[in-house]
Amino acid sequence: MAEEAILGYLEHNEQIADSGVFAAERQLDHNDVVNVIKSLHGFRYVDAQNIKRETWVLTDEGRKYAAEGSPEFQLFMAVPQEGSISKDELQKKLDPAVFKIGCSQAGKNRWVEMGKQVSRKVQNVEDKVRVLLLHVQEGHEIKQEDINSLKARKLIVLQTWKGYSVTKGPNYAPQRKKVATDLTRENLQRGDWKELEFKEYNFNAKGQPAEGGHLHPLLKVRKQLKDIFLQLGFEEMPTNNYVESSFWNFDALFQPQQHPARDSHDTFFLQEPSTTRELPEDYVERVKRVHEVGGYGSRGYGYDWKREEANKNLLRTHTTAVSSRMLKALAEKPFAPKRYFSIDRVFRNEAVDRTHLAEFHQIEGLICDRGLTLGDLIGVLKDFFTRLGMSQLRFKPAYNPYTEPSMEIFSYHEGLGKWVEIGNSGMFRPEMLLPMGFPEDVRVVAWGLSLERPTMILYGFNNIRDLFGHKVDLGLIKENPICRLGLE
Repeated sequence: MAEEAILGYLEHNEQIADSGVFAAERQLDHNDVVNVIKSLHGFRYVDAQNIKRETWVLTDEGRKYAAEGSPEFQLFMAVPQEGSISKDELQKKLDPAVFKIGCSQAGKNRWVEMGKQVSRKVQNVEDKVRVLLLHVQEGHEIKQEDINSLKARKLIVLQTWKGYSVTKGPNYAPQRKKVATDLTRENLQRGDWKELEFKEYNFNAKGQPAEGGHLHPLLKVRKQLKDIFLQLGFEEMPTNNYVESSFWNFDALFQPQQHPARDSHDTFFLQEPSTTRELPEDYVERVKRVHEVGGYGSRGYGYDWKREEANKNLLRTHTTAVSSRMLKALAEKPFAPKRYFSIDRVFRNEAVDRTHLAEFHQIEGLICDRGLTLGDLIGVLKDFFTRLGMSQLRFKPAYNPYTEPSMEIFSYHEGLGKWVEIGNSGMFRPEMLLPMGFPEDVRVVAWGLSLERPTMILYGFNNIRDLFGHKVDLGLIKENPICRLGLE
């Protein structure tokens, strides 16, 4: 309807001077008229020139005062003509916002005497603010100083109106000719393809981007890590239980019950169910004894071991809890060397910063065989991390309750420009292995690291929260490189 009106009008007239006036005279929606003009201009049926007008319009507050009167006038009219009224009583008569503004403006205009009691200084006043607002509402011009005053009180705002003036274009026709977008079999059979006008083909237009799944950097590194473990002959451990008992998470690893890691500030304990249902009683008794009095060449910790502490359920703080279960099951069979690994989530109640999260992924590898030494551990770590693409490694002596000797692993972070701790390692203590039932010459070397740290190094992230958590930019998942790992 708008298109017919525009093209029909231009057939007998030189131009449409103002699209707004044109739409109003024909009772058309101006937005519809503007959209049609843009379309006709694109196909050169018409030429269009922008028109822009700026007008002052009332804000919601301005419209309210135009209808009810300004706050200062409302306050003045609420004050008795003779005598006075208490400020509290006056406040009850008016809206809180009207009272606050009215007190300020009426006092400024010297209409009232403000104190504990409020009285009129004059008997009659003119509500100039309301008069000016009505003038603006009706489209009349007002003085610049009045505009400034109303604008300062946020009663009016400048509104920009946009429209077009329109003239005939080089392709003008009283009616738009429908262009064909496809050459069909019927066109060829009828022969009318000779008269058809085809829409121009835009060779620069891009097709609709195909949406598909994208792998997160953590998943890419996880897949590569899993492949490295499998290449080195490791078997994956089942890590489907996030909830673990304190016994398997701490006690079986020869970690004393008074250790700081068992504090609620470091570990998430469950309220329901708060305790585990069953534990292997004969093994529990051996673990209890080695904690209290030692054995296997150890003096133990010399304290009263409590079963209720071991029964407490928690969100596992490391996948080593899974390792302890797997090693116990291995010790119950005729001994055979094994290589195990796991990659899954763990939870620690610690402060979040650029390199720490309360929930993260732990990678763990262990080798169980006869006669292993610290040299074997260092060798397998260098092999493992070199395959991961991190050949600059350093090792630092450390303490762990369940490994001796122990080493922290550091790798150089190019983005941070410093050495960053990426994992921990060591040889499991006899106090942990022998109660399980392993032969005395069996040794277990193990190491653990977070999945996030090596991913940060390989992808150049300086803040772990940009990689994992609710602040991650989803565009990152689409734009990150296919793979950053490689053999060196």
